[in-house]
Amino acid sequence: QLQLVESGGGLVQPGGSLRLSCAGSGYTLYYYAIGWFRQAPGKAREGVACISGRGDSSTNYADSVKGRFTISKDGAKNTVYLQMNSLKPEDTAIYSCAAGWGCSLAGSEYARWGQGTQVTVSS
Repeated sequence: QLQLVESGGGLVQPGGSLRLSCAGSGYTLYYYAIGWFRQAPGKAREGVACISGRGDSSTNYADSVKGRFTISKDGAKNTVYLQMNSLKPEDTAIYSCAAGWGCSLAGSEYARWGQGTQVTVSS
């Protein structure tokens, strides 16, 4: 059974960088599209980025993070990464990764979710 575990969150200053990891266990991530989502207190969940499965490298990004965030995967490590640069206070949220059947920024397309990791951008 596939499990997803996020790591790499923490406190960073505005303009700084952080790399989040989404590690799969129990099953290969090869077949899945993997998406990153975030949710701040009192706000709706927002799709941030996704990458296609089955060896495809197609990606999709929310307008709010284009040019700043990059999603990638390492098949040998069964891990998907989210590199976050030029971070802003409004990026503060709990970030979760999820496995689904297509590279979409809609959470309904994903069947398996990790527990989330906190990212706080503050001076």
